[in-house]
Amino acid sequence: MPRGKSIFTPAFSSRLAPTFARYVDLKRALGRRFDVPARTLENLDRFLCDQGMQYADLDAGAFQAWCHTHEHVASGVRRMRMLEVRAFCLYRRRSEPQCFVPDLNSFPPYHQRLKPYILCEAEIARLLHAASGLKRCPTSPLRPETIRLAIILLFTTGIRRRELLNLKIGDYDRQNSTLHIRETKFYKSRVLPIHNGIADEIDCYLRTRSQRKFPVVSDSALLWNPSWGGGAYSATTLRRSIQSLLQECGIVTTKGTSPRIHDFRHGFAVNALLRWYRAGADVEAKLPLLATYLGHGSAVSTHHYLHFIEPLRTASSERFARHYGALVSSSASLSRRHG
Repeated sequence: MPRGKSIFTPAFSSRLAPTFARYVDLKRALGRRFDVPARTLENLDRFLCDQGMQYADLDAGAFQAWCHTHEHVASGVRRMRMLEVRAFCLYRRRSEPQCFVPDLNSFPPYHQRLKPYILCEAEIARLLHAASGLKRCPTSPLRPETIRLAIILLFTTGIRRRELLNLKIGDYDRQNSTLHIRETKFYKSRVLPIHNGIADEIDCYLRTRSQRKFPVVSDSALLWNPSWGGGAYSATTLRRSIQSLLQECGIVTTKGTSPRIHDFRHGFAVNALLRWYRAGADVEAKLPLLATYLGHGSAVSTHHYLHFIEPLRTASSERFARHYGALVSSSASLSRRHG
């Protein structure tokens, strides 16, 4: 669990309360935080209680009536909540074979996933140059240095925005050039090795903080901001700062919008894959290492971040040609002779 954030404890009181509670406990025992699904199940539990005897159990009628109470939210959010209830029903069916399970065909359709924007090194260089021109203000006296460091860490480590904002100075180990990412998604912590050049950037930033008499104690936020008594940048402030730089540099998606901060994570994974192809490494053998670095439970989750962009397509084609090009050419020549 991230430091300073407590786990949501649902309160169940319907007839299904014991089953709801066992299900939530199981998911958390498996390493999931499970706050959002637990809130959905608590909402369903409260609905069943409010209806009294009208719905003695969670059947098709009760599920449909509950879904109607969520018609005010976006269809994608509504589908996710319905899927969370369906997962609970499938769990319940293990011990109650006749229990109701919603039909997926009645759910709102999936929305198409947003296509990430893969930033290249040249664009990152432009962003860093623009960051040096950011104006300081009383609420953000280290704005140029802080946003520069944020961009560098997002691009070179692929950490999640929340992981970046939760970093403390004490999580940085200069002697070993590592960052300690503590208990984030699925309660997992991990230690990330970083390049010496990145460590030098962190050192430079911390020296500037020290010279300006700002806190550099181990429990102080790495991306420090004096607002609200001193602490980390907020997610909104970081997003707005980086988006303003993206707009200033003319970096936009095909739809004309600014890339998301989460796109840095996609870019990190794709660029790692590109480096391996160009170096002739065994990519399949390295994927578990990438999954571990990104904080994934397996390489299956990492595949979501591996996009077959043009530089990667070219690198993989060139690698195939180096290894098997002669075989393809020989086969083609043989076919022409016997044609």
